[in-house]
Amino acid sequence: MAARVSIQTQDFDVAAEIAALRRDDPGVGAVCSFIGTVRDRSEGSGVSSMELEHYPGMTERAIESMVAIARQRFDIRGVRVIHRIGQLRPLDQIVLVAVTSAHRAEAFQACEFLMDYLKTQAPFWKKEQTPEGARWVDARSADDAALARWGIASGNASGNASGNAPDRGTERPPR
Repeated sequence: MAARVSIQTQDFDVAAEIAALRRDDPGVGAVCSFIGTVRDRSEGSGVSSMELEHYPGMTERAIESMVAIARQRFDIRGVRVIHRIGQLRPLDQIVLVAVTSAHRAEAFQACEFLMDYLKTQAPFWKKEQTPEGARWVDARSADDAALARWGIASGNASGNASGNAPDRGTERPPR
């Protein structure tokens, strides 16, 4: 029952990460993964780069807590979460969520749950560089709605934190 969480600046090799997650576990019948990448457009503007910041230690604990909740909800065997920080450009990989299970339905559901939770609850701050200048990326109502279907209220898009996880806000974290 492997679970690894990494916050890193360097890129990741999806095939190597999935191979490591499956290694030595003959009970794995399904692997589901999600890879998030930097888009070149957001909210109608071009995006030349995105900078991601986090609270070291707090971010890892929040994601590990999220994985523990997924383990309670779904029959999963292994989890790998990688989230990049620092300066990223369009086409760069940002996040990998990979889940192994005996069966595909559990793997699909757990991967989607983890990504929905990660998108709304993990303490990351994202700043996009656009032709109009730099802007912090606010939480989106659609992301809150995705998490709500799992029975978890976020309220990040409205600025109303629920207490389920630290309020990410949109301000830059202190140094």
